[in-house]
Amino acid sequence: MTKILVTGAAGFIGSHLSHRLLAKGHEVVGLDNLNDYYDVSLKEGRLARLEGKPGFRLVRMNLEDREGIARLFAAEKFDSVVNLAAQAGVRYSIQNPYAYIDSNISGFINILEGCRHNKVKHLVYASSSSVYGANTTMPFSVHHNVDHPVSLYAATKKANELMAHTYSSLYGLPTTGLRFFTVYGPWGRPDMALFLFTKAILEGKPIDVFNYGKMQRDFTFVDDIVEGVSRVIDSVPPGEAGWSGATPDPGTSYAPYKIYNIGNNNPVELLRFIEVLEKALGKEAQKNLLPIQAGDVPATYADVDDLMRDVGFKPATSIEDGIARFVAWYRDFYKV
Repeated sequence: MTKILVTGAAGFIGSHLSHRLLAKGHEVVGLDNLNDYYDVSLKEGRLARLEGKPGFRLVRMNLEDREGIARLFAAEKFDSVVNLAAQAGVRYSIQNPYAYIDSNISGFINILEGCRHNKVKHLVYASSSSVYGANTTMPFSVHHNVDHPVSLYAATKKANELMAHTYSSLYGLPTTGLRFFTVYGPWGRPDMALFLFTKAILEGKPIDVFNYGKMQRDFTFVDDIVEGVSRVIDSVPPGEAGWSGATPDPGTSYAPYKIYNIGNNNPVELLRFIEVLEKALGKEAQKNLLPIQAGDVPATYADVDDLMRDVGFKPATSIEDGIARFVAWYRDFYKV
């Protein structure tokens, strides 16, 4: 049994991952500040399912609490760390940019320092498909350069990858960044499209459909994300022996550093996604068709070849199955 720190344990992916790690026999220390970016009662509901489970403990703390994070790492001596805590959301980063610097930059350096000084064997951290920004070559590959972000959120995630590489290079800290592609499922975030659409449709209100519904997303079910993360934790990057600075590969390094996409490898147009949701709800949506919003990208599509090769896993849950499971959870949780 190993001791794993999961930051953002009251969050969507973090809570699901904590359940999976506990089921595998690990000890899980969850860290979360339960901020009010969205409905705190949803976070409390996720935690209620974890608290009291053997092997789980929660620590309430901000990532940017430098001294607190340092004390936590020194006291616990984690084997591995999974950093999922972050200020999320592309559109909110336009309204409140400082929240992203505090959590995603200042918070992440505290995690890196904790790992460095306490001999953590592997740091796995959440990046995002948003780092691909203005890239248009599909599918998105970790071997492509990602130097043109179109939101501050994306820029902070790209910065995390650069910071992690620095620590892998300077201190030999094994780090793996995971670029998640549009995660959805039970216990999801209320600011995400599926949650917003479901609530509005059931209430008979119109939904805002950006880019006139032509947006394409590589929707990835949360159970697939969690399976990928749990396998990656056990796959510590050794560094690539043949890596060359003359033709640098962005996805790998001479240092113990790795980047993976975790996506469904099957982009779906937003109008098709809504159609599947309407069928699951048994109710038609009133659509308010709008142009694309600042900071959004028109399409995402993950190349997951590296993930399949290294950990033997590829997400495979269909949107029909995934949306049906979300709707069943939503009706039960909100008694609709």
